Order: sequence, then structure tokens, then C-alpha cells
Amino acid sequence: MSVESLFPRLEALLPKVQKPIQYVGGELNSTVKNWDETTVRWALMYPDAYEVGLPNQGVQILYEILNELPQTLAERTYAVWPDLEALMRSEGVPQFTVDAHRPVRAFDVLGLSFSTELGYTNMLTALDLAGIPLMAADRGDDDPIVLAGGHAAFNPEPVADFLDAAVLGDGEQIAIAITEVIREWKAEGSPGGRDELLMRLAESGGVYVPKFYDVDYHADGRIRRVAPNRSGVPWRVHKHTVMDLDEWPYPKKPLVPLAETVHERFSVEIFRGCTRGCRFCQAGMITRPVRERSITTIGDMVDAGVKASGFNEVGLLSLSSADHSEIGEVAKGLADRYEGTNTSLSLPSTRVDAFNIDLANEFSRNGRRSGLTFAPEGGSERMRKVINKMVTEEDLIRTVTTAYTQGWRQVKLYFMCGLPTEEDVDVLGIADLAKKVIKAGREATGSRDVRCTVSIGGFVPKPHTPFQWAAQADHETVDRRLKALKDALRGDKEYGRAIGLRYHDGKPSIVEGLLSRGDRRVGNVIRAVWEDGGRFDGWSEHFSYQRWMDATAKAGIDVDWYTTREREENEVLPWDHLDAGLDREWLWQDWQDAVNDVEVEDCRWTPCYDCGVCPTMGTEIQIGPTGKKLLPLTVV
Repeated sequence: MSVESLFPRLEALLPKVQKPIQYVGGELNSTVKNWDETTVRWALMYPDAYEVGLPNQGVQILYEILNELPQTLAERTYAVWPDLEALMRSEGVPQFTVDAHRPVRAFDVLGLSFSTELGYTNMLTALDLAGIPLMAADRGDDDPIVLAGGHAAFNPEPVADFLDAAVLGDGEQIAIAITEVIREWKAEGSPGGRDELLMRLAESGGVYVPKFYDVDYHADGRIRRVAPNRSGVPWRVHKHTVMDLDEWPYPKKPLVPLAETVHERFSVEIFRGCTRGCRFCQAGMITRPVRERSITTIGDMVDAGVKASGFNEVGLLSLSSADHSEIGEVAKGLADRYEGTNTSLSLPSTRVDAFNIDLANEFSRNGRRSGLTFAPEGGSERMRKVINKMVTEEDLIRTVTTAYTQGWRQVKLYFMCGLPTEEDVDVLGIADLAKKVIKAGREATGSRDVRCTVSIGGFVPKPHTPFQWAAQADHETVDRRLKALKDALRGDKEYGRAIGLRYHDGKPSIVEGLLSRGDRRVGNVIRAVWEDGGRFDGWSEHFSYQRWMDATAKAGIDVDWYTTREREENEVLPWDHLDAGLDREWLWQDWQDAVNDVEVEDCRWTPCYDCGVCPTMGTEIQIGPTGKKLLPLTVV
């Protein structure tokens, strides 16, 4: 049965809102398929504004893969701003997709990609606007399966009551598998209704269905155990890992936004995973092992993507792009291809010890010389050992000085505040390091025209990392240290004006910490915040710390117990039944190494150090070099 477009009703509201263009759809390379000719239909959501959500790689890849399947349809939906939300409620217009403006509740699956926990309240807004019951237990056979993915899905417990299912890891293959399960179930006449479909998904071991697991607690509030509550459901749910990324060269036809977005470029993921072993980095831990795309596939993807989109910037993305075994050849080959054109290349944040000036020059050959970003993370040598960021002060100063002498004038340095074992002196060390960078740059160039921007984020312990047991620093401590750092920089007449400082206060990090390591009891807090008007919590102008604290008090939740408390080795953590492949004993030992300032090598270049991923997941590190070169494009 056809589903009519909501656009005629929506269009009347758009003159009354800011940035109406973000809701109209019709982007280059978007897809609208015939509803009646498909049997499985996905609504894919990045739970943030269009300008943040449209460039998201995960959503774009799944959108393209699913729409390539016969009898399968995928459309996109994003969080609507409060001005449109109010109008939609008053006029009875439900949550819609931007592709064909169909109501989200009409789809089989609402798939949400969570890269941060601060999008949880936006999920509740979308569910409520769509007419989908907030609580999974209240949904009927006519409601979509609400499915979460993305990095935050590695601990979905705080939103378990709102989710029907979650998947861990790479989405390409599991999205196709889920589609096939739904197709077969519908072809059989939907036997057993919603419960039977969820059971079929859970039995595979690759989809987590929270309602099939019970959580028992000790009297002191700690978790006693998480156990399946029906036969056939696995005790542990495993992550998905795509091997041979060359077989999945997506996106082939990137979406070109109609409105301004946070990234105006075509992005190619040149490898997935990281084994540098930075102990704070959840992304590096949960995406192991390293799997490189070949130089030829990268070249083909860039060629196809630029032709299909018209973007004039290509970003080569990964967690540490300069670590690709053939990054030099990739950069030279692409720079040769696009020299003299309006297509430029960019590399995201670069490791100090992986950077070289030849590489930087290749990326700026077309005349665009943007600022360079490096991430030492810790302000002192000791802190960098604690977090396993093996960068010395000499390395950093030498690298930045080289950049200054080669014509760069702006360098950005990224650090964190509130790291485990951190003391005041470690944060003040950031000021000393920034001053030394400026001093060395001036001496090397003979000019005072060099600048350095220090950007600082609050540290949040994340699941599936060695720091999952660590105590988070309270916001008062973080704010006090940041003020001392600001005073140290502002008070320096010689170097202070050449150093910019950007930071957020410690309060949002506490809320993120509550959500990242929370259990199912935190769901009541999320709902209370949302009912009190919480929206777009990742945006500083919308975030309210007091709203979250009021909600935790109302729910009887002790914020410090979830955030600033250090966990014991044998405590059952809310995500222990969700398997990222990492050996728990190895993570604990790495936590002990951190406390003792012991560094660990990158297993890409050294013998295996038994993190557990490869044998547990049946995977292996896939790196070059292949010895191949990019050939020039044939001129027609």
C-alpha cells in the first residue's frame, strides 16, 4: 500500500523556520525508490541537525548499499530544530524523511547512528514526533524496529528501554543480513509478530535485543550479572568486522548537500581500525584490527567520487591517516593526478611522529595551505606515557618548527584535560609546550608571524578501553585547571598573543560520562531531561547542565557513582556482555601499565601483544605495502 508524501503539509511550515532548505531533500545523488516495488524499507537517522548529519560517512554508506539491493528502500531523516518541532506538533505533521518526505513510522526499520551519547534526547524527539512509542515494550507490530549502531552502541544500556535492537561494529554486511531476515519473515506472513522477528535477529548472535536480557543488581548498586531470559539467545553479542575494504568502495556517489554542512568535501576512508594503543581512544580500540584500502582502490574511489559530486576537496580519512603503509605514494599519486585542477587534498589530524614535510607539501601542492593539526593529547611527558601517546616534546617542537620553516604559519595542538592520574602541573605543561613551539618557530623563521592554537577537550572514560575502570575528574577540578592554564597563557606578554586557547568547561563531560558508562537505570534520566525540553545536547547553546542534574536527582541517580568513582577489576560493567573482541584481562593489564607510566608498541609493526581481537573475531591485520602506484587519469 502506497505511502503519501508529507511535503504538501510540511511546505506550508517552512517559511516560518530557520534554514528551511535543510528539510526539502532532492540533493545530488539522493535516491527515491517506488514504495510499492520494495518489501523492506529503512529510515536511516543521524540524530543531529542536517548540517552535522548529512556528511556522516556511516549513514551515507548504508544509504547507498541498501538502495542498491533489489526490493529494498532506504531514506534519511535528521533531527529537526525546535522551531520546526513546535510547528509540526501544532499542525500534526509527523517525523519525515528528507528523500520522499514519507512518515518515519511507515518504515520497517528506524536505524540510528550514534557517534556520541549526547544525541539520545534527539532520538526521543524523533520517536515522539513519528508517533512511535518511546518505550520498546509499548510498540506493536505496526511500529518500526528501532535499531542503534555507531560507536555509542557499544554500550547501548542507557537507552536499552527505547531500543528494539543494536548492532556493534561495521554496518555494511550486517545491514544486508538484517534486511534478508526481515524480507523472509514478511514473505512468510510475519509469523509471531514483532517478537518473532526480534528473536530471529537475536539468534544470529550479531544483533543485540535488550529485552531478551535481564540485569540483576547487588544491594550496593553494582551489576550482579546480565543474562539471557529465553533459550536460543546468546550470552554475548559480537561486533561485526568487514575484511577486505576493497570489496566495499563506498560511498560511490556521495550526497551533495543543499544547505551548508560541517564538512564540504568528499571523504574517502583509506583504512579502518587503529593499533596505536592510545588508552583513552574508544574508536581505536573497538575498530581493530587495521585494514587498509589498497592504493588503487583509493585512487578509483577519489576519481569516481569527484566526478559524481563535483566536490573540490577530498579528505583522506581514518583514525590516523598518515599511518597508511603507502601514504606517501597515495599523496604523490593523487597530487600528480589533480595538479592544475581545482581539486585539493586534505589530511585530518596528524600524529606528530607520522608527519613529514614531503607529505604535507604533496597535500598542499594545489596552492591550498590550510593550518596543520597535531594531537599530543597530554601536556607533559609523563601524561603522554600514561595515555600511551608516544610523542616527546622534542618530536613535537621539531615537527612544528619544520612546518613553520616550510611556510605554514598556523598550527593547532589538541590536548585533553582530566586524564587519569593527571595533576595541575600536567595541564600547566600545555602552556609551557605552546610557548616553546612559538619560541622555536620564531627562531627558525626569523619572524614573529607564527601562531599556535591550543584546543582542549574534557576527558571522558569510555567502554571497551583500558580507562573504562578509571575515575573521571569532577568538573570543578577540570574548570580550575583550565582557568590556571588560561591565566598562564594570557599573562605571558612575550608569547601569549601568539597562542589561541579554545576549551569547553567540564560540565558537559560529566553528562557524557554518565551516559557513556551508564546502565539501564540511566534511561529514566534521559527521558526526564527530554520531557523537560532537552534537545541538541551536543550544542553548547542548547545544553543545560542544571536540567541533567535535576533529572538525576529526581530519578535517584548518584552522578558521582557513575562518573568519578573508580571501578574494581572484577566489577561487572554494563557492557561486559557485548563483545568488541578485546580481552578483558588485557585491558585491565593495560590500565595497570597506564598507572605505572608504561608504554606499549603498535602491533602493526611489532609482534602481537595479545589484545585478543584477531583470534576472537577471526580477523587479521591487513596492511601493505603493495608496491603499486597510481597511474595518471586518462584524458578523454
